[in-house]
Amino acid sequence: MERTCPECGDKLIGRADKKFCSDACRNAHNNALNKDNKNLLRNVNNRLRKNYRILEALNTKDKTKVQKETLLKHGFNFTFYTSQYVTKTGNTYNYVYDQGYLELDNDWYLLVKTEQIL
Repeated sequence: MERTCPECGDKLIGRADKKFCSDACRNAHNNALNKDNKNLLRNVNNRLRKNYRILEALNTKDKTKVQKETLLKHGFNFTFYTSQYVTKTGNTYNYVYDQGYLELDNDWYLLVKTEQIL
């Protein structure tokens, strides 16, 4: 039985468990499988990555206070975050992965970083 590459259809030569004829075909096949098929999913993931990079850049000491204007100037979008944590006192931290923020008074935000996964 002749085996063929699932990406390009070329004949496979070599090991019995070989699946692809080349690294290029293997990469192309896996990239096609892992591609975000929907624009919505791709756009949300891009927005989360951008928010994360902004928080990471502004929060250099693992705990920093910044004004809302600074976050907005960098392009931060408050709609997109990955999780929330509500403290016993009722404060709500919004997290983008391990970078979080807490709304304070007078348009100030406390940026925090957590080591634990929420």
